[in-house]
Amino acid sequence: MTVEETQVAVAVEEPVKECEKAVVAEGLVEEEAEPKPAKVEKSSSYKEESNYLSDLKEFEKKALVELKAKLQEAILGNNIFKKDEPKKVEEKKEEKTEEAEPAAVKTEETEAVEKTEEGEKAPELAEEKEQVVAPVCKEEAKPESSQVVDTDISLWGVPLFPGKGSEGTDVVLLKFLRAREFKVNEAFEMLKKTLQWRKESKIDSILEEEIFSDLSSAAYLNGVDREGHPVCYNIFGVFDNEELYQKTFGNEEKRGQFLRWRVQLMEKSIQKLELKPGGATSLLQINDLKNSPGPIKKELRVATKQAVGLLQDNYPELVAKNIFINVPFWYYALNALLSPFLTQRTKSKFVVARPTKVTETLLKYIPAEEIPTQYGGFKREDDTEFFSSEDGSVSELTLKAGSTQTIEIEAAEADSSTLVWDVSILGWEVNYKEEFVPSDEGSYTIIVQKKKKTGANEGPIRNTFRSNEPGKVVLTIENTSSKKKRVLYRHKTNKCI
Repeated sequence: MTVEETQVAVAVEEPVKECEKAVVAEGLVEEEAEPKPAKVEKSSSYKEESNYLSDLKEFEKKALVELKAKLQEAILGNNIFKKDEPKKVEEKKEEKTEEAEPAAVKTEETEAVEKTEEGEKAPELAEEKEQVVAPVCKEEAKPESSQVVDTDISLWGVPLFPGKGSEGTDVVLLKFLRAREFKVNEAFEMLKKTLQWRKESKIDSILEEEIFSDLSSAAYLNGVDREGHPVCYNIFGVFDNEELYQKTFGNEEKRGQFLRWRVQLMEKSIQKLELKPGGATSLLQINDLKNSPGPIKKELRVATKQAVGLLQDNYPELVAKNIFINVPFWYYALNALLSPFLTQRTKSKFVVARPTKVTETLLKYIPAEEIPTQYGGFKREDDTEFFSSEDGSVSELTLKAGSTQTIEIEAAEADSSTLVWDVSILGWEVNYKEEFVPSDEGSYTIIVQKKKKTGANEGPIRNTFRSNEPGKVVLTIENTSSKKKRVLYRHKTNKCI
């Protein structure tokens, strides 16, 4: 789930104006254009706002300077966190009142003895009274300069005291300013509340806790997008399992633990960020709603609403884009429920993809080699044997309606090498075959994969062929439909030892 994570937006296929009632699925659909060869289409509007001072507008620079001044003054004056002294004084007064009540019932004899001793003990009582009151007076009168000042206050591992000169301080403060439209006082109060919440909830030690280990498949980090942002996948379909659902949302205590687990995942995600100018300072969220129980489940609805508020208030501007995929019909109802609790800036980051548009949408933000195979990409777990991050990037070709194209993979030497390749076609519904054609005209063509008609839900194809003679593997794709197709592919040669 994550933060702006659990929020929802209205599915759209064409750009709409910001002022329209439906939430804009920004960057989701662009005008179709012939893609250039060997280049995968990406979103042109997907870029983080700059954190370099030289790139800020004048009013943004001014707001940042003012916020830093307020923050430094608050830290030096020990005014960042709420003080507990007033509560303690009240408790002392209550104790005194309780002690005084028994003295109200006195016998004449007791009163006589007390009067006799009163004169002797008066100086002592006065002295004790002074000792009770004096510390409070001294505390109030103590000059700020004599207080112990904590300049090591930090957030997400970044020092907040401007005097320390950390390059990450401006990045963090700009997140709070942007979340509050550069209104300095509002951003400052938001920051203070976040720090207070972290202190009271012991968030700085949350990574050491063991929380809901059963939910490892519900949300996880996997790869990076085109801009280097870590990608977090939130798989809502796991909660279709009634046993896991009850274990997670069965009562208020369990929902509280669920929220804490979600905060813990957010803290883990932040560790992957580079909170400095020019670095990847936010996440890409992928929310898969396939088989999700939906808003009909009251407990999930309540937990979702709580998570929205908690994460939006305490983790501003840490999500670059929030992409919802495999969106079902009930999504619109949940969006109507959550929309009033979301800022316009948060909603502007939503992108929505119907089941038939999942791969196409993800490719705008994530390279194919970083998209898991279940979403039409080429990323497989522990895939270092065939492909690694150092291997060549993915190529693309456009297959026009009613046309046929081939992809040729050369096996130049008879060195018993193994050819390996990946192919993915958006929408599939094509005829596909693979064969090895030897260079020697006297040799026979070998069928690697006989011709087959693929369905719309076909997943990426991976295959291998070990060649004992020079030649080439030929992949033939025949588009019999009336729509053009995007073909993604990559290949490499592994030397056999």
